Amino acid sequence: MTEIVTKTTTVRTRAMGVLFTGAAALNTAVTGATTVSTLIASDAHGDGWSGIPNAAVVAGTAFGALYLGVLIGKKGARTSLKLVYGVAAFGGLVAFLGGVFANLLLLLPGLAMLGIGNGAAGLVRYTAAELYPDNRKGFALSIIVWAGTIGAIAGPALLEPAAATAGFFGLPSTSGAIGFAALLCTIALLASATMPKTAFPAQGPKRPPLTLARVAAALKRRVVLVPLVSMTAAHVTMVTVMTMTPLQLHRQGHGLEVVGYVLSAHMIGMFALAPLSGKIADRIGGRATITAGVGVLVLAAVTVIAAPTSHTAGLPLALFLLGYGWNLVFVGSSALLSRSLADDERTQLQGVIDALVWSASGLGGIIAGGLFGLGGYALVAGVAAVLALTPLALVARRS
Repeated sequence: MTEIVTKTTTVRTRAMGVLFTGAAALNTAVTGATTVSTLIASDAHGDGWSGIPNAAVVAGTAFGALYLGVLIGKKGARTSLKLVYGVAAFGGLVAFLGGVFANLLLLLPGLAMLGIGNGAAGLVRYTAAELYPDNRKGFALSIIVWAGTIGAIAGPALLEPAAATAGFFGLPSTSGAIGFAALLCTIALLASATMPKTAFPAQGPKRPPLTLARVAAALKRRVVLVPLVSMTAAHVTMVTVMTMTPLQLHRQGHGLEVVGYVLSAHMIGMFALAPLSGKIADRIGGRATITAGVGVLVLAAVTVIAAPTSHTAGLPLALFLLGYGWNLVFVGSSALLSRSLADDERTQLQGVIDALVWSASGLGGIIAGGLFGLGGYALVAGVAAVLALTPLALVARRS
C-alpha cells in the first residue's frame, strides 16, 4: 500500500511540475511579447494600432481555452498540451519575424497563436485539480494560478536583456522579447513531453463534443452560472480600473517608474497569494471565497475614489486589493467548477467558460476609456464597484 501511495505522489508531483512550468513559461512569454508588440504596432502604423496586438492575444487566448477543453476530451491531457504548446512555439517564431520586419501580417497571427498557448496554460489549472481529491482541488489549481507571479516579474525584467540580445545580432531591439517568447514556448513544449504517462489517461473517453444546445443549457445551471458570472464580473472590474491607472498617473505628471511600481503592486495581488486563496477555497468553500473576493474588489474601488492621486500609498494599496480581490473570485469560482461538473462535460465546459471570461476582458478596456473621458478615474472606480457586486445575488441563493 505504501509503494502505491508513494508512486502516486511522485507521479502527481512530476505532473504538477510540468503543468506549472508550462503556465509560468507562457505567462512570461505573453507578458513580454505583448509589451513590445504594442510599441511595434504604434511605431509602424500609429497610435491607433497600439491596442491591436493585445486584442490578437486575447482572441487567441479565448480560442485556446475553448480548443484545449475539447481536445483533452478527445486525446487526453498529455497529447493535447504538446499540440497546443507546439502551436504557441510556432506562433512565437512567426511573431518574431513580424517584429524583426515590423510586419503586422506576421506579427498579429503569431501573437494569436501565442495566445492559444496562453489560454491553454490558464485552463490547465483544472487539469492540476484532477490530480487531487475534492478537499485539495482549490489549492491544486491555485498553484497553477500562482505561476502567473513568475510571468508578472520575469516578463518585464527580461525586456532589457532581450533588447540587448537582439541588438547584439543586429536586429531591432523590440524584437528581442518576442524571440525570448518563442524560446519560452519551446520550453513549455519540451516540458509537456516529460509528462508522466500514468498521470492522466493516454486518450480521453469516447464522448462526442457538446452541442451548442447542451452548452447553452449547462450555462443556465446555477453550478455553472455562479462561477461564470463571478469570474466575468471580477475580470471586467479589474481590467476597467487597471487599464486606466497608467493614464491617471500620467495625468498627474508621473513617469514610467511610478506606473511600474503601482502596477507591480497589482501583479503581486493578482498572483502571489494564489496558494492562500486556494487554501481558503478548500476550507470555507467556493461561494464564500467569491463573496470575500467581491468585498475586496469593492474596497479597492472605494480606495481609488478616496485617494485617486495618492501614488505613494493609496493607489498601490488599491491596485493590490484589486488584484487580490480578482484572485479570490477567480480561484473560488474555479474551485466550484472543478468539483461540480459531470465527467462527460467537465473539460469542455471549463474551456467554454474560460473563453467567455477572456472575451469579456476586451469589454473592460472599451468601457474604461469611455468612462474616463466622461468622469475621470473616480467614475471608472465607481462603475467598477457596481460591476463587482453583480455576482452576489446569485452567490447568496442556494440551488
